[in-house]
Amino acid sequence: MYQIGIDEAGRGPAIGPLVVCALGIPNSDMKYLASIGAVDSKQITRNKREEISERIYLEAENRDWKIGMIICEASRIDIERNKINLNKLEIELFKEAVYETGIKGNIGIIKADACDVNEQRFRERIRNALGTKWSNWEIHAKHKMDYEEKIVGAASILAKVRRDKEIDKISDLLNLDVGSGYPSDPKTKEAVKKLVNSKMPNQYLRWSWATVKNAWAKAHDLPIPIRQELGRTRIQSSLNEWSNTEM
Repeated sequence: MYQIGIDEAGRGPAIGPLVVCALGIPNSDMKYLASIGAVDSKQITRNKREEISERIYLEAENRDWKIGMIICEASRIDIERNKINLNKLEIELFKEAVYETGIKGNIGIIKADACDVNEQRFRERIRNALGTKWSNWEIHAKHKMDYEEKIVGAASILAKVRRDKEIDKISDLLNLDVGSGYPSDPKTKEAVKKLVNSKMPNQYLRWSWATVKNAWAKAHDLPIPIRQELGRTRIQSSLNEWSNTEM
């Protein structure tokens, strides 16, 4: 029987993707997972996260461990937020990550770090999203689950390491240090200002974030374009059309 831990990295940034990881491990290996130092990613340094991440991937090659990793780019976040809120998008991403593991067992336990203020609602939404094939699985969803459960902490490490690599890649591609991508980061603030100076906002920005909207409006005195399906955008003609909601 498997346990699956699910967590995300990059919910709040103005730059770059949201990453969701599902890590599936047989019950018999749970003590071994703890022995390699799996904890909440926020409790350890970047170097330590990378060390543990490498160890988990190595064990996944040698043991029956399964990893599902979903990279939700900024463009998808913006497009989906035209239709649903961020919590509902994360439910979809959590489901995709579980499917990505390839686990086909009929019974097990899913442990997820709850992104919704209402833990029960988040749990039921995960169950509904997964569908009938997962109906026999126990689903636990709690706040700070990444701190309390090793398997969720391990998933948080994998997600955070992958998110950091994606941000590094963006900095390299742009030849610009974008910092962590979080709006409170001074490097990110400066990067956002530079990335809204073209005819369109940069593709790696989350156009629906207030931080980016404000920078665009200041640079152009116009509301930011709205991302739509198939790479299309809709240009807003007035600041009155613009909602200043961050998340």
